[in-house]
Amino acid sequence: MIPLDAPALPARLTLDALAERLDPGALPTVEVQSLDMGYYLVRLHHAGGDTLLVNEDGETRRFTGTQWISRALAPLGLTHGILTWADVTDEMVGLPEGPAVEPAARLAHGTRIAFMTQG
Repeated sequence: MIPLDAPALPARLTLDALAERLDPGALPTVEVQSLDMGYYLVRLHHAGGDTLLVNEDGETRRFTGTQWISRALAPLGLTHGILTWADVTDEMVGLPEGPAVEPAARLAHGTRIAFMTQG
C-alpha cells in the first residue's frame, strides 16, 4: 500500500493553486492516468482522497505526453509518479462494462515513472 501522508487537498486544483498548497515535507502520490488517444490525466492522492488537476476553466487538464507532465510537476518538487491505465470497455466487440477499479488497486498495479526533463 502506498502511504498517503500528504495533507488533504480540494477535489480539483489548477497547477498554480497546487504550487501554492504543496507541503514539501509531505507530498501527494502522483497518478498519471493514460487514456485512449494519447492523453494523460494527473490525479494527486493524499490523506483526504484524490485531486484532479484542472485548467484555468476548471476542466480536466489533459496532457499529450508524459514529458509535459514532467515539465509541469518537477519544478514543484514532484519527482515521480505512477502510470496507470483507465478502465476500458469495448462495446464494438461486446465487452461488458465491469466494476470500476479502485484507486488503491490502480496505484498498486501501476508502473513507477520518474519526472525528468532534459533541455
